[in-house]
Amino acid sequence: MPQTSPTSPFDGLRFAFGTLTVLPVRVTRWDRDAARGGMLCAPLAGLVVGAAAAAAGLVLLALGAGPLLAAVATAAVPAVLTRGLHLDGLADTADGLGSGRPAEDALRIMKQSDIGPFGVLTLLLVLLAQVAALAQAYGGSWARGALAAVVAAAAARLALTLAARTGVPAARPEGLGAAVAGVVPVRGAVLAALAVLAVCAAGGALLGRPDAVRAALAVAAALGAAELLLRHCTRRFGGVTGDVFGGLAETAATTALVVLSLG
Repeated sequence: MPQTSPTSPFDGLRFAFGTLTVLPVRVTRWDRDAARGGMLCAPLAGLVVGAAAAAAGLVLLALGAGPLLAAVATAAVPAVLTRGLHLDGLADTADGLGSGRPAEDALRIMKQSDIGPFGVLTLLLVLLAQVAALAQAYGGSWARGALAAVVAAAAARLALTLAARTGVPAARPEGLGAAVAGVVPVRGAVLAALAVLAVCAAGGALLGRPDAVRAALAVAAALGAAELLLRHCTRRFGGVTGDVFGGLAETAATTALVVLSLG
């Protein structure tokens, strides 16, 4: 029987950045061990994406643009850095859920290349909510806008880590969903959530205690919304797919941004 070489932390990092971003990172291993490390490292990829999104918004503000244009750029960067896969997954998930069809038919609808009315409407509302929330954050201060971009991106990828935990099945035997479904131990998912919560709260604390509390609440609310969607999709489709993962990421990001815009 062939021996499998031990998985290094770099295998997980390569898996996370190679599958969740368009950054030029080559995935050298595609087994369950690498997938486990990759999903645990997903929030790190989120921090990088969020930092890039914040940088785009801050550059526009420095050049004299208003909060709205900065918000549009900040919302666009994560879409570019993921080739729009998360947004596409959100639209496909909305079409599948909105179809009212049995699980097999709904999954077939989700695999089609076109986007139906449920998907279009969901994309429109989600992107409007993201831009509106970011514009309000940038309107408060450039630092709050940057914080919102980073917290939302980290929370979005953390939702993927939790969705890949043990006990969550795959809806199909193939695809990214099957590759990562159930690979993360529950303990590891909880520790990752606590770590991201602490980092986001610490980032908010640089702006003041209210921002620290708001950042922590944003992460918690994002995970709660993603968990509700995850459970609904699991009941509806029999498990998760790559599209569902995309939908979870966008749901978490939008929820976090909305919470950060309140108060």
